[in-house]
Amino acid sequence: MTNSANSGKPAVSPHLCVNPTEMAVARGFSHAVVAQPGTTIYLAGQIAVDANSKVVGDNFAEQFAVALQNVVQALRAAGGTPEHLVSLVMYATDVSAYRSALREVGAAYRQIIGDYYPAMALVGVTELVEPKAMIEIIGTAVIPVK
Repeated sequence: MTNSANSGKPAVSPHLCVNPTEMAVARGFSHAVVAQPGTTIYLAGQIAVDANSKVVGDNFAEQFAVALQNVVQALRAAGGTPEHLVSLVMYATDVSAYRSALREVGAAYRQIIGDYYPAMALVGVTELVEPKAMIEIIGTAVIPVK
């Protein structure tokens, strides 16, 4: 078992990322995260909308970046930072588009979050509440007790 997310760099988080050696290598996520005691923040699903509630982004990678930035903005407003994330769930209307944009999605993720990978899942869905949205991201974070 290792406490990094297999990114080649140690995870920058107060939480313990668990990736058992008996399991497939975790690339871009952790198999489990042991959260330190603290304040839990539940982040509502975020899509690629601007401050005027207008969907922005012409492709999957652009919408992913905006939606993830919205998650981080809500997290910061609640007093947390990206390294406090313990889980992200992404709902995509087109999993093939996600796969095709994986390089750009990964670059956007690292720019916004860094080299820390909490427990994550991608779920394919037929549609989201906003018809133009391609991705919705929900997060959970824990701010450790100091």
